[in-house]
Amino acid sequence: MAVFVGLRLHPRLPSLGAVFSCSPSPALKKWNRGPQTPRRMVLGLASSFLLQFMTMAATRRSTSSFVASARIKATSSLDELLKNVEWPEQFPFKDEDFQRFDESPDSLFYEAPRFVTHIDDPAIAALTKYYSQVFPPSNTPGVSILDMCSSWVSHFPPGYKQERVVGLGMNEEELKRNPVLTGYAVQDLNVNPKLPFEDNSFDIITNVVSVDYLAKPLEVFKEMCRILKPGGMAIMSFSNRCFWTKAISIWTSTGDADHVMIVGSYFHYAGGFEPPQAVDISPNPGRSDPIYIVYSILTVK
Repeated sequence: MAVFVGLRLHPRLPSLGAVFSCSPSPALKKWNRGPQTPRRMVLGLASSFLLQFMTMAATRRSTSSFVASARIKATSSLDELLKNVEWPEQFPFKDEDFQRFDESPDSLFYEAPRFVTHIDDPAIAALTKYYSQVFPPSNTPGVSILDMCSSWVSHFPPGYKQERVVGLGMNEEELKRNPVLTGYAVQDLNVNPKLPFEDNSFDIITNVVSVDYLAKPLEVFKEMCRILKPGGMAIMSFSNRCFWTKAISIWTSTGDADHVMIVGSYFHYAGGFEPPQAVDISPNPGRSDPIYIVYSILTVK
């Protein structure tokens, strides 16, 4: 199965020529897998590995493909995708899946601050509402939160405060502007995925529309496991918007349902997490940006 991924400039962002919607159009096209067309260069045509989940029987197991423990029916609900999944023994992706169209240093790309939002207002409101439902109450003693891949805004509930809210991002000017942060660190996770924090130091880790830029996701997720407290929660949120040239190949060549499976696989293969869960919190399907959550709880050590 293949989908056409429409590319259009995000209307809320500056004209950088690199920010596109990755939402699939109704048109279905066959992707040419021939050697003359490297996968990372295909602009929007890709084979969706989600089809394997819907068609392969559990008895046909392979280390190079995902296998569902039960048949997964085609459904409009992404909430069900990560339920009852039997993952292959080995991480099913290759190094080429984490290449980007633009492999220039990320430090150059993020050098200038961008005081813009990367999803529309209804999607932001939906994410803020979700946070209000799962976060500990404001000013809960001892609670620490890490906003990973942070910027000038974290989309936390209005007035939300904790004694420690740390932002980890790429641009210092953006991090300085973020009103919810009590501290910050500047680091390129694609160069150094080791998080600069002590073991068992955070109750919650958030990541907003940035998981698609991680070129070393397993290393980062293993680090998340290390720094979370037992029972801590990691919340990855994403849409179909991205800086296309900086997103990894496996992301730009697949659709929303695949993205849920991809992020779920990061939690699974990192180890130490409970089975990941997916939540579709899109506020106005078809009328505003979609917004999806894949989260997991750190297993009590």
